[in-house]
Amino acid sequence: MYTDISIEDFRQQFLSGAGGAFQLIDVREEDEHAAGHIPGAVNIPLSEFMARVDEIDDEQPAIFVCKTGVRSAQAALFLVSMGYEQLYNLEAGTKGWRESGGEISTSDDISGS
Repeated sequence: MYTDISIEDFRQQFLSGAGGAFQLIDVREEDEHAAGHIPGAVNIPLSEFMARVDEIDDEQPAIFVCKTGVRSAQAALFLVSMGYEQLYNLEAGTKGWRESGGEISTSDDISGS
């Protein structure tokens, strides 16, 4: 099972450093990611997800994000079916992140956290 996580809980649990190392994976398409993403998010588009699943470290929590939380939930559900654990779906997605005052990056530096 994956866990839906609110933006506030994501900030408290992961961005505060309390949760340790984690992966933030943006499953939107490359053009959407390039137009603006949460800093530190690695882009693995849902359209390429099955072919690139080995890029996800099953030893670290993975937080999935898209525009509103629908595609990211699909990605998390797929990994649940493969036996992955510590999976989170960021509710409200990048849109909610932006609306809550979260920083948006357009940098090409998409290295993980």
